[in-house]
Amino acid sequence: MGQMIKVGMADLKICKAPDALTTIGLGSCIGIALYDPSTKISGLAHIMLPDSTQIRNNSNIAKFADTGIQKLYDDMLEAGANKSKLVAKIAGGAKMFEMSGSTPGINVGERNAEASRAKLKELGIRLIAEDCGLNYGRTVELYSETGEYYIKAVGKEVKII
Repeated sequence: MGQMIKVGMADLKICKAPDALTTIGLGSCIGIALYDPSTKISGLAHIMLPDSTQIRNNSNIAKFADTGIQKLYDDMLEAGANKSKLVAKIAGGAKMFEMSGSTPGINVGERNAEASRAKLKELGIRLIAEDCGLNYGRTVELYSETGEYYIKAVGKEVKII
């Protein structure tokens, strides 16, 4: 077993087997896992918002689905990942609290998930599994050896996608 590398909020990192990546506290945020089974290079981004073009001071590219996924993708290719073999798994996007007077169905978690799916599609990366929505936070771990994405939530069984 290699080391467990922590990815913070609005952060992204890549690693190679036998190392693994983890991020905690995915509420409405999304943990985007990219994995290349041929080179065992993996990447994890913890994005907080769907769209960097809506924000003036958006110097932190890892914070947004559009720019964060692009950067993760670029970093992985630079590290030697095989573009045609890349697959994605996403988790998070919970609706953490009801906002009074907010339009039902339009919540940031949902928009984050949508934006993540759209960006992956644009890059031609297959989304092979997801665990999104509902109303609880998640901690995720991505294992480079196998590509397994562990999803942990308080009071719930560990899910592997």
